Amino acid sequence: MSTEKSELDRLAAEIAGSASAAGRTVAVAESLTGGMISSALAAAEDASEWFRGSLVAYSSEVKHEVLHVPEGPVVSAPAARAMAREVRRLLGADVAVAVTGAGGPDPQDGRPPGTVFLAVDDGVDCVVVDRDLDGEPEEICVGAAEAALELLAGRFRSG
Repeated sequence: MSTEKSELDRLAAEIAGSASAAGRTVAVAESLTGGMISSALAAAEDASEWFRGSLVAYSSEVKHEVLHVPEGPVVSAPAARAMAREVRRLLGADVAVAVTGAGGPDPQDGRPPGTVFLAVDDGVDCVVVDRDLDGEPEEICVGAAEAALELLAGRFRSG
């Protein structure tokens, strides 16, 4: 677990530097990762200056009622897009990242364990990607958190 944690820390540190340098704020909406993404960001340097906060929407009802995810499957690209857009709006952030998926050990919404959808929204554009991750539930969650932070870091790298 220590190598995964150091990768989360590395990505969070990169995001901290990029967000601070750009004067931009960040928000997170996460599901299967249960707070792993926000914990990594909150521990990064000067987080109080650029990290607006997060919403952990583990249950489908919270996704639908609070994050305005459209009715239907929550393990989907439209769900990730809605989560990122709405948490950005709710928390008043410049950019937001969201993750939803089937962590396992059982399928969810007809999707096999390891199916993950991620989105990053900056108010102008929203990019959604999907990943098929392997492993036990804990490994899938760590992989999903890393993928979300990598997507967010990539958004800062590209401007």
